[in-house]
Amino acid sequence: MWPSVHVSAMTHQSKVLTAAQVSEEMTAVLTPPLALEGGIAAEHRAPNLIQRILSLFHNVRPGSDLTNFQLPPMFNLPKSHLQLFAEMIYCINDDYLSKCVEGSSSLERFTAVVAWNLSMIRPPIFGLAPYNPVLGETHHVSRGTLNILLEQVSHHPPVTALHATDEDKNIELIWCQHPTPKFHGTTVEATMDGRRQLKLARFDENYEMETPKLLIRILPIPGIEWVGNVRIKCKESGLEADLCFHKTNPFLGFGKNSRLVKGKIFYSNSLRTIYEIEGHWDRTVALKDVNSGESRVIYNAKEAIGKLTPPSIKDPKGLQPSESVVVWSEVSRSILDKDWGKAREAKRSIEEKQRELQRERKSKGEVWVPKHFILRHSKECGWDCSPIENVVHEAPIIAPCPEETRD
Repeated sequence: MWPSVHVSAMTHQSKVLTAAQVSEEMTAVLTPPLALEGGIAAEHRAPNLIQRILSLFHNVRPGSDLTNFQLPPMFNLPKSHLQLFAEMIYCINDDYLSKCVEGSSSLERFTAVVAWNLSMIRPPIFGLAPYNPVLGETHHVSRGTLNILLEQVSHHPPVTALHATDEDKNIELIWCQHPTPKFHGTTVEATMDGRRQLKLARFDENYEMETPKLLIRILPIPGIEWVGNVRIKCKESGLEADLCFHKTNPFLGFGKNSRLVKGKIFYSNSLRTIYEIEGHWDRTVALKDVNSGESRVIYNAKEAIGKLTPPSIKDPKGLQPSESVVVWSEVSRSILDKDWGKAREAKRSIEEKQRELQRERKSKGEVWVPKHFILRHSKECGWDCSPIENVVHEAPIIAPCPEETRD
């Protein structure tokens, strides 16, 4: 299915993104993650952005599903959606995930899980979207003892599976996600359906988490923000959390109420509130004990995602041809160089190859099967995935550990 690929171990810095790591032979491209500071710079936006966006949706009816909508490369981030999902976990300056196993009580651990969820919220860039992963595309990265593997297990509709394990800390993540973007005339709202699970085997605790919606506002004032309600729950401890990401009034600007998040932690059975949560996900979020009135900060965005370092290639020979940074390397490099013609041709080539493989499977009566996950679907539960292997092995791409980013 995938062509053979040779990846050079030597890298040099991109002329456009000084932090980008680009192989000399353009066979693997790693770009900075989304962060509060630095990261993928705004200069990658296309000129006359609003006019171009309006022209994109000229023939799209309100309420339309944009799942299969094809964007020109000038509206793409130079990375795949698989990378964005994974970067939420492995690109961090403060290891909030490891803190989830450090609590001495179920309530302390649950509070840490809430803080970790907040650390995965990253600032999106208006007018730019990642590539839609091709069928069978993978992304495999390690950070310390945490190994993360993603696979695009369905293309129509797009379904992404994630499995991560840390054997030292007895942590396991299993995600199955299905994005559904819809056009509403002056806005686009992207809902992330599916299930996210965090398992802490040492305590026999399983956490299920939702994710906020991404709201893209085209008119009257362009903007992009995370909105909606998120629930986090753990049946074993009987604890739940409700978080509300508030929508900003575009006419009031991005003042003190922008990127506001409020919520509470409560007991599932009695619905009794233990803590109230309030803050801004791009600044600090505090926890208030409803009995004592005491407050403390549980999340500091500047410390966690202020400036983030991209991963690097440790073992070039270990890269698979299905790896995201290999599949999209030519497109990403062309975007970084702002060579839009070459980027269009490279992207068209990838998409046409996928259509060709699909026609070939159809003519042979073959059904594509994921390599790393078992995929299921039902009307009641939607899409669900389970990993074939119990443990994710070390990856050829490594992300710096939080202690390394502070050095």
